[in-house]
Amino acid sequence: MRYIVTMILLAVTLMATEIKWLDNYNTAMQKAKQENKLIYIFISSSTCGWCDKFEKTTLQDENVKKRLQREFVSVHLVREFDDVPQKFATSPVPRHYFTDSKGEILYNSLGYRKVDTFESFMGNAQEKFKQNKENK
Repeated sequence: MRYIVTMILLAVTLMATEIKWLDNYNTAMQKAKQENKLIYIFISSSTCGWCDKFEKTTLQDENVKKRLQREFVSVHLVREFDDVPQKFATSPVPRHYFTDSKGEILYNSLGYRKVDTFESFMGNAQEKFKQNKENK
């Protein structure tokens, strides 16, 4: 019986949504263009407690993970290790940027964010993108 319960828990864990992070912004721009998605860029530091908290709480929420997977190309850049384009500030962190596939920053924010606030940021970026398309 214990074996069956263990296998069920393992299957559920494996089926859980995971964010497919990229670590290269140029690759993300190409993918976003192909998939007709916006880009979410999360800039962190290896020594940032707020970044760690954001990753362990907000980014573990199933609805956030599903929405990022479905609607965005996600990029996680660690400022000490990854090549961060100059147009993105890297201090202080955590930093959040939403861009279109051409690199236009639609929305950005600084700091740790709870789930509801982060979800509203995703919506704000999408609204700005729609407005930009209508104005062109």
